[in-house]
Amino acid sequence: MTADRDSAVGEQASANAAKPPKRDSELSGPATAKRAPTGKNAGVREPAEAAAQASADPAPGDGPSRTKPATTSARTAAAKKATAARKKTTAKKATEAAKKTAAKKATEAPKKTAAKKTATAAKKTPAKKTAAKKAPAKTAAKAPAKAPAARKSESRVAMVRRARRMNRELAEVYPYAHPELDFRNSFELLVATVLSAQTTDLRVNQTTPALFAAYPTPEDMAAADPEALEELIRPTGFFRAKARSLLGLSVALRDRFDGEVPGRLEDLVTLPGVGRKTANVVLGNAFGVPGLTVDTHFGRLVRRFGWTAQEDPEKVEAEIAEIFPKSEWTMLSHRLIFHGRRVCHSRKPACGACPIAPLCPSYGEGETDPEKAKKLLKYEMGGKPGQRLRPPAGYPGEPAPPLGAG
Repeated sequence: MTADRDSAVGEQASANAAKPPKRDSELSGPATAKRAPTGKNAGVREPAEAAAQASADPAPGDGPSRTKPATTSARTAAAKKATAARKKTTAKKATEAAKKTAAKKATEAPKKTAAKKTATAAKKTPAKKTAAKKAPAKTAAKAPAKAPAARKSESRVAMVRRARRMNRELAEVYPYAHPELDFRNSFELLVATVLSAQTTDLRVNQTTPALFAAYPTPEDMAAADPEALEELIRPTGFFRAKARSLLGLSVALRDRFDGEVPGRLEDLVTLPGVGRKTANVVLGNAFGVPGLTVDTHFGRLVRRFGWTAQEDPEKVEAEIAEIFPKSEWTMLSHRLIFHGRRVCHSRKPACGACPIAPLCPSYGEGETDPEKAKKLLKYEMGGKPGQRLRPPAGYPGEPAPPLGAG
C-alpha cells in the first residue's frame, strides 16, 4: 500500500512538472490562495509576479488595499488647499507691501517737491537781492545830486527848520508865483474864486471875460436874469448852484455892504458860496491881508512834506500858521499851489525833476528818473502856456488861449 501511494505521488509530481505554469488571468480566487512552487523553484517568484504582488499588497498597518485611493485624494486636496492658502497669503502680503510703498512715495513726494522748491527759491533769492541792490545804483546815477531825505522821525524844531528852508527854495524856483485867476478888482476876484470850485483856473479865466462884460458890478449881477447868468457860466460846471451863489452874494454886497466887497474874514464868510479858503484868497490878493489858501494842492503838499497829518482844511490852516510867520502866508500859498500844479502832482509826482527833492520825506512816491519826470512837468515848467489869459509882468510862460481858441 505504501509502495502504491508513493508511486501515485511520484506520477502526479511528474505530471505537474510537465505542465506549463498558468497565466495570471487563468488564476482564480484571491492571490493569497495560490500554491507555492515546489521543487527547485520553491521560494523564487518571477519578476512580473513579484511586481504585481507588491503593488497589490498593502503596507503594514495601512489596512485593506481599497482605502488607498481615498487617502490619496484627501492628501491631494489638502496639498491643493495648502498651496492655495500660501498663494493667498503671498498675494495679500504683496498687495499690502505695494500699498505701503505707494503711501510712502505719496508722502515723500510732496516733501521732496517742497524741499526742491525751497532749494530753488533759496538759489533764486540771492539773485533777486543782488538785482535789488544794483537797481538803486542806476537810479542814483540819474537822480538829483543830493540824496533825498529818508522817512524818519524828526523833532518839532527840525521839522520847522526844514519847512522854512523848503519855502525859501520854492521862492527861488517860483519868484513869479501869483494867483492864477484873472481879475481887475476885489469883486471880480471874489466871483472868479467862487466859480473855480470843481474846475480849473484856466476854464474860469476863459469864462469870466464875457461874464464881467455883462455884469461888471455887484448891482448889475444882482439884477441879472438867472437863466442868462447860468448860460454864461455853464463852461465852469455846476452852473446852476454857482449861479445861485453869485446872485446871492451880489444881493448881499448891494444891500449890506453898499456894493463893496468887505475886507474882513468875518464878513466875507457870511456871503453865499464863500468859505474860509475863498475869503483868504480875496483878503490876501485884493486887500493885502495875509491868509493861507488851503485848497486841494496846498493840503496834499503839506502832508507829503510832513508838515502836518491833518485832513480837515481848518486844522491844516491852524497847524501851518504856527510854522511860518504871518507875513509869509499868502506867498507860501501861491508857491505851494504852483508847485502842486506843475511838479508835485496828485497821482504821479515828478520826483526826479523836483527842485526840493533832497528835503522831501516823500521822495520816490512818483517818477524818479529825471528824463521821465521832466515829461510830467506842466505849464511854464513844461514849456506850455499858463492858466491866465492876462498873466502878470515877469511871468516866464505864455498866456493861456481864450475860450474856443484851442
